[in-house]
Amino acid sequence: MERLKTYIAESWDEIKNKVTWSKYSELQGSAMLVLVASTIFALVIYAVDVVFKSGLKWFYREF
Repeated sequence: MERLKTYIAESWDEIKNKVTWSKYSELQGSAMLVLVASTIFALVIYAVDVVFKSGLKWFYREF
């Protein structure tokens, strides 16, 4: 049980005093970058899906 208490105390000390936390403005910028990149990725996947869907419809109609 003593080992668990020591582990928790050392973990708390590390989180509180030794970790470098990002500024809130940096986190906002990173979040916006992820949002924009995810949206662009989703639109590209949607476009590829539409092209393949149209191509397969044409292929099955012709043959």
